[in-house]
Amino acid sequence: MKYVVLIYSNPATWETMPAAERDRVLGIHNRLIDELTKSGEMLRVDGLGHPSNTKTVRVREGSQVVTDGPFSEAKEQLAGVWALDVDSIERAIEVSAPIAEYDTVEIRPLMDLSGLEM
Repeated sequence: MKYVVLIYSNPATWETMPAAERDRVLGIHNRLIDELTKSGEMLRVDGLGHPSNTKTVRVREGSQVVTDGPFSEAKEQLAGVWALDVDSIERAIEVSAPIAEYDTVEIRPLMDLSGLEM
């Protein structure tokens, strides 16, 4: 089954984190990425740029409105995306849990083009 792992992070947490702690946590991320790549379960990894570089686009009543920043007003912003191909949701949770120490992780099934997974 294919899942997307959405990693939400508060940039302020990472900016104020001691370097040694940041290195430890990023080491966990890198170890998991390496293990999942070797096992064939990792389809793709994408990190996202800083939220200050985000543009949000809306079209309302035919007018396009572009604003700076992410859509959400929350402190946590989408920071990265993993695409996994694993046996079950339980496996997706298992491999994602270690990265949730400072981040919030959302796991969602990926749909194929037919959209029948909904």
